[in-house]
Amino acid sequence: MAREQTRSLRLERKRRRKKRIIVSMITLASLAFIAVGVGLAYTIYQADQITRDTDVQLDRGTVSKQRDVEVDPSIDNISVLFLGVDNRDGQVSGISDAIVLATFNHSEQSVKMLSIPRDSYVSIPGREAHDKINHAHSFGGTDLAVETVENFIDVPVDYYVTLNFQAFIDIVNTFGGVDVDASHAFSEQDADGNPDAYHIQAGEQTLTGEEALAYVRHRKSDGDLARGERQTEVIQALIEEATSVSNLSNYSQAFQDLQNNMKHNFGSFNNISAFHNYVTSLDDIERHQLEGEGTYVNGVFYFDVDDTSLANSRIALRNHLELDDDSTPMDHTETAGEKQND
Repeated sequence: MAREQTRSLRLERKRRRKKRIIVSMITLASLAFIAVGVGLAYTIYQADQITRDTDVQLDRGTVSKQRDVEVDPSIDNISVLFLGVDNRDGQVSGISDAIVLATFNHSEQSVKMLSIPRDSYVSIPGREAHDKINHAHSFGGTDLAVETVENFIDVPVDYYVTLNFQAFIDIVNTFGGVDVDASHAFSEQDADGNPDAYHIQAGEQTLTGEEALAYVRHRKSDGDLARGERQTEVIQALIEEATSVSNLSNYSQAFQDLQNNMKHNFGSFNNISAFHNYVTSLDDIERHQLEGEGTYVNGVFYFDVDDTSLANSRIALRNHLELDDDSTPMDHTETAGEKQND
């Protein structure tokens, strides 16, 4: 009996550990879930106002170049690109430090998330040579970042959400910190670049906003793939935090945290409230990670994405969106060295 109870406790802890912290305005969608569900008129008013204040449409308009018609989040399968930007001065610009593409299947009410390593060696539209995918945002803002991801993954990006570091720090602190389960101990610089400013211990712990940022930025000890896994894990967990009834009293402050540190192209609060359909799927978000290996081109480090991993991820997301094609992978068989000569 005692053994069974211990096993149950372990399974419960393991289940909880799958959901804990980070970035994204799906946070706003999550806040909307509860606002709609319990009819908090004042909160809904705030959500509508912040949606309007932070909405920045893409130059391409509301339809992805890979779609024929505009999608409706309340009835269609859609995708959202989440970008965490390396900036804390109230601007949502600069290099994208976290890049996660999520797809939402309306009929299944399911969610898949793909973490894209920031150093991935890709073609950026308008640039002569291949470069790191995270540079697209600094070269041409959200428009170029969206176009680059669409071309690389071959999946339409319907919506985007961009948050800077300050928004992440503030929201984590507003919700009283975040619980994580670190696989090993490590040190990381702070957001101002001071080395070894934060020390993360192995195991379960609650982190402040600054510590959580260090946790999801770290890659020195275990690389881009492990960092990507932490980033998608924390996005999933922050959604759960935002939909927790215990955090209702923190909504007003959370909206203020987001207002000056976020932009998106959802257009209306109605589009955001459509994410309420996915609340029951939060325990089962399927996470994917692009695999590959590090390489150097002209003395600069890049991440060379494995062709099979890219093809499998592409097929998984396109199938999840139920796109009307045979999902035949594009030819991405070239190596980083060959790309350099394009």
